[in-house]
Amino acid sequence: MTDLVVIGAGPAGLAAAVAAAGQGLEVAIVDSAAQAGGQFYRQPASGLRARRPRALHHQWRTWERLGDALTGSDVRFLAGHHVWAVERDSDGFAVHALVGPEQREPAVVRSAGVLLATGGYERVFPFPGWTLPGVVTAGGAQAMLKGGLVVPGRTAVVAGTGPLLLPVATGLAAAGVEIAALVEAAGPGDVVRRARALAAKLPEGAGYAARLLRHRVPLLGRHTVVRAHGEDRLTGVTVAALDTDGRVRPGTERHLPCDTLAVGHGMLAHTDLAETLGCRLDGQTVAVDDEQRTDVPGVWAAGESTGIGGAALALAEGHIAALSAAARLKGSAPDPARWAAAARSRTKLRRAAAALDAAYPPPARWSDQVTDDTLVCRCEEVTAGAVREAVDELGAGDVRTVKLLTRAGMGWCQGRVCGPAVAGLAGCEPAPSRGPFARPVPLGVLAGQHDTATRRGTP
Repeated sequence: MTDLVVIGAGPAGLAAAVAAAGQGLEVAIVDSAAQAGGQFYRQPASGLRARRPRALHHQWRTWERLGDALTGSDVRFLAGHHVWAVERDSDGFAVHALVGPEQREPAVVRSAGVLLATGGYERVFPFPGWTLPGVVTAGGAQAMLKGGLVVPGRTAVVAGTGPLLLPVATGLAAAGVEIAALVEAAGPGDVVRRARALAAKLPEGAGYAARLLRHRVPLLGRHTVVRAHGEDRLTGVTVAALDTDGRVRPGTERHLPCDTLAVGHGMLAHTDLAETLGCRLDGQTVAVDDEQRTDVPGVWAAGESTGIGGAALALAEGHIAALSAAARLKGSAPDPARWAAAARSRTKLRRAAAALDAAYPPPARWSDQVTDDTLVCRCEEVTAGAVREAVDELGAGDVRTVKLLTRAGMGWCQGRVCGPAVAGLAGCEPAPSRGPFARPVPLGVLAGQHDTATRRGTP
């Protein structure tokens, strides 16, 4: 039994674990990766013996401070723990995870409180050819570079929309990849109009822009990928300009030869564990108060799960959540003055995050380019045509009905990849999964949980 379990070892989780331990709490931090850092501070595998890992990272000094503080603390870091559920019991909370190379061995960590720092994941809208080998997500290309010291190809197009495209393009270019183009659906004016609200992010953005110029990366603003080409693997993409309504402008198509397409259309919050606990959602993010508390007593949330905003915002939220948890788990009222500076940063960075959301919306008419034979749900091999048929001919009026009629979202990823696309093609709002588990669980593990509960005399 520990005082606080922090789920996720990215910026928010690390900041929270270090701060909570500094307040005298017994803290355990669990993460599915082998090393702490999350996606933002992802480290090369130790066996690779990277000589200059700092060259792959932004804010390296912050990572060093966090890593040193974690090493010098009494925090237990439980690597390789894939959390599939968190449940409340008479003693507090039970965090259920799968460990081992095949993720079949169960593990349970019990605590008085839980801090969810589960981060976010990429949104990718489909287009003809997007399942070809050589097409990867933007974050996937970044993870290959940071964690494996490998590049996905020799010539790449980085495409989609959102601020993540900038570090991906600059990182690949610095690693020797020729960037045929950075294809951004938003236009430069979308950012300029919000320059005041984006003041906290402009220096970082200017740094990336300077690197793009240094590597002579062509920027195609208000453009999109229409189709990826190839037989056994990617050989090139067709891009086209967009009008102000998000429609492809006829006659603007051009072909770009490449062997890699790194594509992404923004980020979504991981809310699965919060949903299994019954936490209230605010749209597609976990709802929290000024202390980063959810509406479930004993549960805090910080970082991208409460809204996509970047590492600096995650650090501030993790710090606030930890100080609140430290006080309340000890039975006292927290003093907001102790996190006043972090709260000011949170306000400023949330304002910038909202401006980024407005500046980089998903292409409004992306579904116009999706042909009926385009796979939307890879796990169950459901095409766009099948989704449209479920709506137009079978009368499906929501995502759940589309799922029941087509099996879209019933595969291994449980709709994490295809969910936004299915909703967009069906003309429905994305809906929370509301599943009982955050990831697939072997039946033997569930049976073992039942046997344990029976021996304890619980239903």
